[in-house]
Amino acid sequence: MSLLLFTLAVFGIAISAGLLGSLTGLGGAIVVTPALSLLLGVDLRYAIGASLVSVIATSSGAAAAYVRDGLSNIRVGIFLEVATTAGAITGALLSGRLSTGALAVIFGVVLLHSAWTISRTREETPRPKQDGRLARWLRLDGTYRTPEGEVDYVVTKEAGGFGLMYVAGVLSGLLGIGSGALKVIAMDRVMGLPFKVSTATSSFMIGVTAVASATIYLKRGYIRPEIALPVMLGVLAGSMVGARLLPRMPVKTLRKIFAIVVAVISAQMIIEGLRGKL
Repeated sequence: MSLLLFTLAVFGIAISAGLLGSLTGLGGAIVVTPALSLLLGVDLRYAIGASLVSVIATSSGAAAAYVRDGLSNIRVGIFLEVATTAGAITGALLSGRLSTGALAVIFGVVLLHSAWTISRTREETPRPKQDGRLARWLRLDGTYRTPEGEVDYVVTKEAGGFGLMYVAGVLSGLLGIGSGALKVIAMDRVMGLPFKVSTATSSFMIGVTAVASATIYLKRGYIRPEIALPVMLGVLAGSMVGARLLPRMPVKTLRKIFAIVVAVISAQMIIEGLRGKL
């Protein structure tokens, strides 16, 4: 395959991944990496490196909008970034010690969890009434705007959220994904932040986490411009299209269909990883 055809193929896959990620809330990075490896035979580490670049690019735009709208809790984000950055560096260092087959199996398991996450109906998590001692000392509690007015919320179980954020960082550095789902679970289900604040703060954090691990991938030569550039542009374009289509599409039905697709991809990743073909 010529370089031009290869670039166009990567760009097309990235657009599809960005569109899928936008419509499901998964993010394009978690789809583009297995697609590049399974469909084009790209070495998994190069696919992960390109994916990290796309995570940095896509999260920057979303993060700016959420900060402007007052949804992101900057104090919580900075506090938890200590854990995610340390985890991302750990994951990036571990990636050099694991075989691509092992990485593929881990990626497949994470995809299976993502498929389960997007297929289930989310229930509102009860909000805590009293904040934690550390949250009070760091002034992590906040307020966000709604059509009905401003809503106050408190932050609790900071240690549990901090630990989950480290795990999310490890997965981000290891697999080149934003780990947004795990970040949201940590903030929404464990620390008691409202769901909208959790997703907005997660978007604010994802780019910083990706930069920490991308530096190591770049030093090792795993970020190649001919792969990273079309992936970044394609995921950005697909995400923008998905954002426009989202209000007019049957999201619940799409999420179920996409959950099946992601589950099939994850099974393929696990099988190919166990066979040592990736």
